[in-house]
Amino acid sequence: MFEFDLTDELRFVIKKLVKKDKKRVEILNKKIKEVINNDSDSIDRYSNCLYDLKEFKHLHIDKSFVLLFKVDKKKNFILFARLGHHDDFFK
Repeated sequence: MFEFDLTDELRFVIKKLVKKDKKRVEILNKKIKEVINNDSDSIDRYSNCLYDLKEFKHLHIDKSFVLLFKVDKKKNFILFARLGHHDDFFK
């Protein structure tokens, strides 16, 4: 199991989502729990991003929203960085 944290940007987005779309926040919480409960070998099943975002892995939330996160296996730590629409990240 990994330790984790959220960026300030992601915290802000989640605060806005709680007011607008509670279902998506519930899905996001489930996905975060799913990610942090992996071990260092199974975390590699999540896809790496390309080009400018290559230090991130991504995970789909619903059909068109993506959660970006960084994994540091040495520190056993995950930083959840951004949540946004697929088209905004992968143009």
